[in-house]
Amino acid sequence: MTALDMVQDGSPVMKSGETPLPESARISRLFGWIVLAIMTAFLINNYLTYWQDLPGIAPIYGGAANGSLPLLWSWLQLAVYGALVLGAVAYVLKNSRTLRQDSVRICSINAFLIRAAFFAVLIVGFVDSVISFLRIEDLLPLLTGQDLADDLGKSRFRGAYVHMPLIGLSVIIAAFTRTLGFTWLALLVVVAELLIVIGRFVFSYEQAFLADLVRFWYAALFLFASAYTLLEEGHVRVDVFYAALTTRTKGYINAIGSVVLGMSLCTVILVIGMGGKQNIINSPILTYEVTQAGFGLYVKYLMAGFLGVFAVSMMVQFVAYFLDAIADIVGEPGGRDHENHSVQ
Repeated sequence: MTALDMVQDGSPVMKSGETPLPESARISRLFGWIVLAIMTAFLINNYLTYWQDLPGIAPIYGGAANGSLPLLWSWLQLAVYGALVLGAVAYVLKNSRTLRQDSVRICSINAFLIRAAFFAVLIVGFVDSVISFLRIEDLLPLLTGQDLADDLGKSRFRGAYVHMPLIGLSVIIAAFTRTLGFTWLALLVVVAELLIVIGRFVFSYEQAFLADLVRFWYAALFLFASAYTLLEEGHVRVDVFYAALTTRTKGYINAIGSVVLGMSLCTVILVIGMGGKQNIINSPILTYEVTQAGFGLYVKYLMAGFLGVFAVSMMVQFVAYFLDAIADIVGEPGGRDHENHSVQ
C-alpha cells in the first residue's frame, strides 16, 4: 500500500493487536491537534473580523477594534480559540489512536482540502474564461440580457454570485471523489498555452483572459501540489548524510524540521498575509481585486488566496509529518520507507 492509498481510503496504518502507542507520545498528539485547532480558530476569526465586521480579539489586549461592536464580541471570538483547543484535547484524551493513525487521518483531511481547491480552480477557470470570451465578442448580452451582462463585468458581482457558488460546488464534488487531479491540471496548463500559441500565430487572435488562465492554473498547480509532494517526499532533499541515518535519527530530524522550519514558515505566511484588513492576502480578497486588463479573468483575488491555501495545506501536512516522525522515534510499527516511499 502506498502513502497515497492511505490518504485516499483512510485505512489505518497499524493493525489490531500490535503494540499500542506509549502514553508519553500523547503529548505529541496533543501538540499536533492543538496546532490545527489554533490555525482553524485563526481562520474562523479572520472571516468573522474582516468579512462580518466583528471587532476581533485585539481590543482585549488594548489593540484597535475592527468595526463598532462592543467588547463582548471580542471575548466571544477569543472563546472560539478556547473551544477548538478544548475539542482537540478532548479528542486526543478520549481515544487511543496511534500516531500513524492520526497522521493518516490528518492526511485524509488535507487531501479533501486540496481536492476542493483543485476543482475550484478548474471550474472557476473554465467558467470565467467563457464569460470573458463572451464579453469580448459582445455575445453576453444576447444570452443574459444587458443588465446581467453589465453586472458580470463587475468583480464584486462575479466573485460573489459566480465564483463563490462554484467554489461551494467544488467542495461538494471533492467529498465524492478521490482523485487529486494534478496531472490533469498540468495537462490543462499545456493545452491553454497551446491555444495561445495557435491563436496568436495561426489566427492572429490573442486575448488577455487566455494568459490569465495559464497563470491561474499554473499558480494553483505549483502551490496546491506542494503538500502532496511533501507527503510523497518529492521535494528536493540534500541527503548526503540523511540516507545513512537510522530510522530513529531520521525521525528526530523530520520532527524538529517540521516544527522549526515547516510550521513556523506557515505561521509567518498566515500572520503576515491575514493579520489585518490591508494585509497581502486579505486585502485583494476583500476587494475582489482584478487585473488592469478589463476583459481578462476576474480571478486575481483568488490567486492571492492561493498563498493562504498553500500555508494551510502545508501546515496540516507538516503536522501529519511530525506525528509520523514521532512514531519513528518511539518505534511504532508501520512506518514508511523514506527511500522508496512505501510502508514498511
